[in-house]
Amino acid sequence: MGGKKEVMTMNKSITPKQEKQYRRFVEDAAEKALTEAGPDKDGLQMLFSQGGDFQEEIVSLVKKYSVSQKFVNEEVPSSYGYSSDYRHKELTEQTNLLRQHLPGVGFTDPDLHERIVRGKVALPEGAEGWYAVPRWQKLAPTYGEALELILKKLGETRKFCNYREGELGPNRLRQSERTAHAMDIIGGDQKGDILIVAGQFGLRHRGRSVRRAREVFKKPNEFGLDSFTIACMLLTHPERLVQWQQLHVDCAGDEYNVDGQFPRAPLFGFDRGGVGFGAIWFGSALAICGSASGFLPQ
Repeated sequence: MGGKKEVMTMNKSITPKQEKQYRRFVEDAAEKALTEAGPDKDGLQMLFSQGGDFQEEIVSLVKKYSVSQKFVNEEVPSSYGYSSDYRHKELTEQTNLLRQHLPGVGFTDPDLHERIVRGKVALPEGAEGWYAVPRWQKLAPTYGEALELILKKLGETRKFCNYREGELGPNRLRQSERTAHAMDIIGGDQKGDILIVAGQFGLRHRGRSVRRAREVFKKPNEFGLDSFTIACMLLTHPERLVQWQQLHVDCAGDEYNVDGQFPRAPLFGFDRGGVGFGAIWFGSALAICGSASGFLPQ
């Protein structure tokens, strides 16, 4: 999949100067801790004997303080999860299902597909599995039209309501710049009508508002999944969303326009006995919602 150079365009890799500053920063902190804590010989030996745990604490602190604190108050505790019937399907099963629902859609990149099946491609950290997603350009002239098509297919397989029907044109709905760029990298790196995307279905960011989730995954190779991708994932994994008391799926990779601005994000939820597609304010932190996300190779 994507080479190192392409991944760096998403990651904004640290510069040599920053790395030097980081090492000096850590060294200064170590000296300060040694002076202020004042451990004696036995104390330092005790620290050395617990070196693994000590290093894990340091790693945890770096992770904590290197993540944006913007919108940090837009997080709430959540225990919502997936249906007990949900299971991640193998790629071949997913692609067969897509061709049943979308006649004329071809195949994935054969080489990549084979390497994934043989375990030759590592699943990026944070991802739950590989998902098969058609290139939307193969289905319709515009992104919104392609999404409308998939939403209609969802309606053919289950009780479904599109609360934004007829309101998905480019003046109302757009992919975020980060997500569009990530999908371009994935699409440019693969052959075939169906892309293979590493992703997670919302659990990683449950309880976070969409804009808080976007802040959290700004630094790594993670990006919000868009409505079209998530709709395809639901088409091949209908068991993911089958009742109200389950984690609903925020589409953090899309932006929805209200009054000339884009302060909303689409979501898939379960209500009134079926799945619904709508849009909520991107600052809403709901325990029952979580942003689905994708991952570029590391």
